[in-house]
Amino acid sequence: MNFDTRRGTRGRRQPNGTLMRWANKAMAWRMRRSGGGKMMGFNALILTTVGRRSGIERTNPVGWFPGPDGSRFIVASANGAVDNPAWYYNLAANPDRARIEVDGQTIDVTARQLHDGERDQAWQQITTAAPRFAQYQQQTDRVLPIIRLDPR
Repeated sequence: MNFDTRRGTRGRRQPNGTLMRWANKAMAWRMRRSGGGKMMGFNALILTTVGRRSGIERTNPVGWFPGPDGSRFIVASANGAVDNPAWYYNLAANPDRARIEVDGQTIDVTARQLHDGERDQAWQQITTAAPRFAQYQQQTDRVLPIIRLDPR
């Protein structure tokens, strides 16, 4: 299945620009220094994608949840913003050119968006572990994409 979640018509404003890039770099530096991380009460990883237009690598700290067979789930929530985060579009354009840093390891991954029953099952797991994602979903009319990252 494709990466097919479009921009919504309502939701929070998504932070962007220089301040957000600086905050992402600071969080990634802190996570690398400590060999792993927690972010807002759940596990975090550093996601590196290739820009869909620029071709430049982009790095973002992202919360993750365990999936089957060593996979990890991430949610393109953007805190309930009207649009998907930029990294979602980068993964859509280059699903086989991503990597993650987690627990001091760098792992090449392949990204795939979950749909239908598979998404519903992962959503239940995620919102049980981190109820704030249910709140993010209430703030926007787009369905928050769940991405499965499988080691390559």
